[in-house]
Amino acid sequence: MTESTDGEAIRAPEGPSDIIDTDFEIGQNNVQLFGLDIHNPVFAISGLSVVAFVIVTMAFQNTIGPVFTGLRDFLTSNFDWFFLLAGNVFVLVCLGLIISPLGRVRIGGRDATPDYGYAGWFSMLFAAGMGIGLMFYGVSEPITHYSTSFGGVTLENGMRTDWAPLGGAEGDAAAAQALGMAATIFHWGLHPWAIYAIVGLSLALFAYNKGLPLTVRSMFYPIFGERIWGWPGHVIDILAVFATLFGLATSLGIGAQQANAGLNYLFGIEIGVTAQIILIALITGAALISVLRGLDGGVKILSEINLGLAALLVLFIIIAGPTTTLFADLFHNVSAYATELIPLSNPFGREDANFSQGWTAFYWAWWISWSPFVGMFIARVSRGRTVREFITCVLLIPTAVSILWMTILGGTALDQLVVNGFTGAQDASLELKLFEMLTQLPFTWIASLLSIILVIVFFVTSSDSGSLVIDTITAGGKVDAPVAQRVFWASFEGLVAIALLIGGGLGALQAMAVSTGFPFAIVLLLACYALVRGLMDEPRD
Repeated sequence: MTESTDGEAIRAPEGPSDIIDTDFEIGQNNVQLFGLDIHNPVFAISGLSVVAFVIVTMAFQNTIGPVFTGLRDFLTSNFDWFFLLAGNVFVLVCLGLIISPLGRVRIGGRDATPDYGYAGWFSMLFAAGMGIGLMFYGVSEPITHYSTSFGGVTLENGMRTDWAPLGGAEGDAAAAQALGMAATIFHWGLHPWAIYAIVGLSLALFAYNKGLPLTVRSMFYPIFGERIWGWPGHVIDILAVFATLFGLATSLGIGAQQANAGLNYLFGIEIGVTAQIILIALITGAALISVLRGLDGGVKILSEINLGLAALLVLFIIIAGPTTTLFADLFHNVSAYATELIPLSNPFGREDANFSQGWTAFYWAWWISWSPFVGMFIARVSRGRTVREFITCVLLIPTAVSILWMTILGGTALDQLVVNGFTGAQDASLELKLFEMLTQLPFTWIASLLSIILVIVFFVTSSDSGSLVIDTITAGGKVDAPVAQRVFWASFEGLVAIALLIGGGLGALQAMAVSTGFPFAIVLLLACYALVRGLMDEPRD
């Protein structure tokens, strides 16, 4: 494969590497039109489909909501076993690569060196991975799982109607708290980061070691060979665009809802779709500014700011909240997660259908739909790392931070409920639970404002990173395509989020994440095989 004559920015491998010999040139199927450089037909099909989706959703906003909800319920209730099984496969593949000799392969060639230090690299990994979700669910999920676990099992006509994980812990506050935190960490720990690691490592390997374009189709060269430059590859890339766009729209939608709730709490701004649409429009505008500044001047700086603000919020809650209890809870939560990991991962014979389908299956579909976006972004910033270093940092360190985050935010809310009898966070709507928890701490107004800023900056970095990834896919793997294309995708990410909010709210957002995550889960299972095949041919440190 030869380098594109118009300045393709992917560097050749440094040192020995198994470069794939192909006559395909990056951008050879692209069309230059009105100053754009777009892949034909991936850009055309993806772009037109997204435009049509926005138009139809806006035109039938009063009737399309139930359709979205029905689609989500059908997939999560009939294919929950598939999502859970796929998640387990991704974790096992990652753990296997860490301990195998393949872990010594270096991304970018045997002599490559990292482009970013650990601080900048990790801050970008975490901000792209699940920032908005941690803010939205950091209080709501632990306290919800505790409440359902404490309530125990409820049967109607022989069927469980409760939402407790596993068998619940009826009437036992300590056991309910342990089970609730284990269920929460399960959704934010090893499994989602394993999904991201598989995609990120596959993309990085085939782009930086094999010399293929930085696009999803390249991951499947060991399976399809030269056919990836034809329709098999087009279909894979189009699925990746849809998965990324709708997975990102879900996060942008819940981010707007939480920011709206916080602004209502602080400034009395009315909670509603109109306010959320205005927020999405304003924050999308901020994301466009970040797009124009580029990767290092935009996402990298904002990610480091966000990591600092998140650390400040956590430190404040530790000091102002039940400090001693939180440190004790950290060890208990890790133990509970380890104890319940296998039962919670079980894809078959589950009696807790509401939990496994309504929570876990949705989460796995959401993470899978995010994986092209997060995976490609991780690949862009991870050149020079060994496979073992890559997976360890992408899988284990973010899991540890997620445990810490959920323990501090969720543990504080649980202490307020169980010890002090404060039910405000438990009774509040999902988007308000964080702010209700903060009302019981000093400097509530400042802490709430900091939380809103965090949500907004996570929003901006997600939109900017997502547009970067979608643009790379629809530009045939070019990482230096015209900025106008990223502006187009950043704008349409906001429009899709707005359309889904109008067309059915959170249920519509979740439905599209699940519906795009399902076919892409099949794609990722094939990618596991292709990844191992690709690594086996690489020289090792």
